[in-house]
Amino acid sequence: MENKTAEVSDKELQSVIADFLDMGHVDNIVAMFCHDPLYYSWVGEILRDERFSVRLGLSVLFEELRTNEKALMYLAIPSLKEVLQDDEPLYRGEALSLLGTIGTAEAYELIRSHLTDNDFQVREMAELLMEEAE
Repeated sequence: MENKTAEVSDKELQSVIADFLDMGHVDNIVAMFCHDPLYYSWVGEILRDERFSVRLGLSVLFEELRTNEKALMYLAIPSLKEVLQDDEPLYRGEALSLLGTIGTAEAYELIRSHLTDNDFQVREMAELLMEEAE
């Protein structure tokens, strides 16, 4: 008799992460990110979740990671860079906020590039983050 374990797709796991963030179980997600750096590449996709609590959970997650796992946070930059091209200003602003938490030179270069964003609130977020960096 074959022993087949059910494989969970990346999309399903992203959904689980978003649901945990929605429920406020950030500690569980911190542990997951510490265990497998692959999850950083999913941050942009998770950030596009329509639930405010998920986006807020990502902010809390990154604050926790900054304290415990700062060395790996840069791995989220490529996925956040993609979100910066999103048509939705809300998502661009949220991505900028996470980049500010990451705080690397590359992250600030991306933030700087949005000082001329076509949305006033996104520009304001970029300005605020650059001021905080000084």
